[in-house]
Amino acid sequence: MQPVEGQQFVAEPVEPPKTSWFHKLANLLFILVCFEVGVFLLVFPWMDYWNNNSIAALAPWVRPLWESAYFRGALSGLGLLNIYISLGEVFRLRRPRADRLKVPVL
Repeated sequence: MQPVEGQQFVAEPVEPPKTSWFHKLANLLFILVCFEVGVFLLVFPWMDYWNNNSIAALAPWVRPLWESAYFRGALSGLGLLNIYISLGEVFRLRRPRADRLKVPVL
């Protein structure tokens, strides 16, 4: 849209969205679930219970893949990724909003 002669557009400041308590609670629950799933995927494939579960017994033709160290390592890698995401969310949640930052006056 072109301004009419003598008319100028002034950019109005946009207020950042305000976070309410349920947004923070949902974020905390997301962090908790990501961290727990990550720890589970990191540790459980290397435990003795891994070979004695019902998923491995459902399809016997999948057992060689199920017992493969490469498959277990891939699951552990997904666990590390989940832990990394949860820690990133923790640091993002702790960062102050831009409007609350104190700018030093010279």
